[in-house]
Amino acid sequence: MKPWIQHLPLIVTLTLSGAAIVHGPIAQLPDYHNFADQSLLFGIPHFADVISNLGFVLVALWGLARLAPCTRHESIANGWAGYRLFLIALLLTGVGSSYYHLAPDNARLVWDRLPIALACGGLLAGVWGDTRNRSSTVPSVLLAIAAVLSVGWWYVTEQAGAGDLRPYLLLQGLPLLLIPLWQWIHDRPRAERLAFTYALAIYALAKLAELGDHPIARATGMLSGHTLKHLLASAAAAFIVAALIRRIRQVPLGVKLPPTAASHSTFSTINKTTSH
Repeated sequence: MKPWIQHLPLIVTLTLSGAAIVHGPIAQLPDYHNFADQSLLFGIPHFADVISNLGFVLVALWGLARLAPCTRHESIANGWAGYRLFLIALLLTGVGSSYYHLAPDNARLVWDRLPIALACGGLLAGVWGDTRNRSSTVPSVLLAIAAVLSVGWWYVTEQAGAGDLRPYLLLQGLPLLLIPLWQWIHDRPRAERLAFTYALAIYALAKLAELGDHPIARATGMLSGHTLKHLLASAAAAFIVAALIRRIRQVPLGVKLPPTAASHSTFSTINKTTSH
């Protein structure tokens, strides 16, 4: 692999950041809070948009229950600080998004966007730790701060009458590009790369569904684009959690991964070693 390839993630990050600066402020859509789901069921307004957030909560609890007892497991130890942030943020996304959709406005939207930004930061930190074989604690802290600042920047500028979503959107977009690049450059196992690819592809579909909120509602007659976004994003998170759980099943606790393990699609080398 050519040496400059190692710097490709940094080049991508700087390019996108530069493009955002050149582009100028990106404002929130004026009718953003006008969602297609206007249902009222069991006294809950916007019922489908609210209840569909349960998926985030269930996936987060599943991940925490299965992975938290295995934080020292060699296969997730480096990335755990990031993945822990991701899972906690995913849980908070379910709560914050439900709170927002009960009565959508900018003040409540902060509590929807903040955990989403934290989840993106956590996922970036987790994969960075995996691919670099280094603790993701410091990147997790830095990216958590960046997440808070990105949402804070939007809210302050929105209150001033010139809302700017650039930092928030950048933090959401970077995982879609950096994670596949890191995994390719550092030759992560094929099954792991596929799982993350599926997850990121589903999340991209979720963002498209969000943009088509009203058209999708008209086409289906029962499911709005924003509700579909919640369901797809939950499914994307489930792919990631399943991939992490698969790791701790494949490698016995206490067995250290050799430096070459990342170049194989399975952990056959470890299994052979421990079988004798």
